[in-house]
Amino acid sequence: MIFKTTNLTLRPWQESDAECLYHFAKNPNIGPIAGWPPHQSVEDSLNIIKTVFSKRETYAIVYEDIPIGCVGLLFHPDTNHWWGEGSAELGYWIAEEYWGNNYACEASQVLIDRAFNELNVDQIYASYRCENTQSKRVLEKLGFKYYSELTNENYLGEFFREIAMILEK
Repeated sequence: MIFKTTNLTLRPWQESDAECLYHFAKNPNIGPIAGWPPHQSVEDSLNIIKTVFSKRETYAIVYEDIPIGCVGLLFHPDTNHWWGEGSAELGYWIAEEYWGNNYACEASQVLIDRAFNELNVDQIYASYRCENTQSKRVLEKLGFKYYSELTNENYLGEFFREIAMILEK
């Protein structure tokens, strides 16, 4: 499925996106704050495209033919937490060079509308690390409200605090 907004196209990831994904995802300011390690090679990025980014309702955020990020709705068991029946988890990231353009909100709104209008989702959850104020602002702009504070574990086995937010139909 492909979606178009004013500025963006959301489309499935393609193997040919691996080099571009690596260019953006190797940035240490992107992955760790979102809970994943910076990509180490184009092959690493290709593997992510074939596995993580191949899940249903996961899309490349494309600006002027360049995949600049990812947005997805995750469903159990692929979520970071169990949120209950009728729920989904929203995840997104944008390449640092494209921060500040409202692209995370623009892309996420497409999937929020799809979740509530087409996928029988009653509530959408999203979480962010306490220090990730940019992600907090995105969720607030989208209408999410505070749900709870959680402890999670990253890819290095380190524990961190995060805030869970909820958006109800």
